[in-house]
Amino acid sequence: MRLVVALLLMLAGSAAWAIDCDRSDIDVDMRRLMGGAENLCQTYGGQVMLVVNVASQCGFTPQYEALEQTYRRFRERGFVVLGFPSGDFGDQEYDDEAQIAKFCKVNFGVSFPMFGKSAVKGDKANPLFRGLIARTGQAPGWNFNKYLIGRDGRVIRHFPSDVAPDSAELRTAIDAALVGAAAREVTGR
Repeated sequence: MRLVVALLLMLAGSAAWAIDCDRSDIDVDMRRLMGGAENLCQTYGGQVMLVVNVASQCGFTPQYEALEQTYRRFRERGFVVLGFPSGDFGDQEYDDEAQIAKFCKVNFGVSFPMFGKSAVKGDKANPLFRGLIARTGQAPGWNFNKYLIGRDGRVIRHFPSDVAPDSAELRTAIDAALVGAAAREVTGR
């Protein structure tokens, strides 16, 4: 299946978008919010990703607006935001996924992909976050923690919650990743 995905991407005209899922940090199956499972590498491989643990009732929740604006600003260049609702910090996320989806759409017009509510820290962390934490040494300290992933599916950098999605620091890092100039800041590569 991975070979088919790589061949399809190459036939679409961009061999640079074909990645080795086995060597990526995103070769995991995750369930979409109110939907089925998908393999992140097969679906988003070749794009620059901003993986964010989100919550609907947090002081950082207004970051949804900047996340959506950042997504819209860069998506035509191969960028996507992936939202992962979690109640790990102060139980600030709704239990009902329909309520999460409605809250995000009505209040912030969220159109970027959202995934099912899951843990993002500790022993119960979902497989994506377990891998990102292991690779960076940085676990989410609160809601709206961010990991920037390169086109090769490997994590570039961790950003804590207080780094706004529309900050110059994060915009510069996204832009660099989109043009392939991002320096790999994670050790062990």
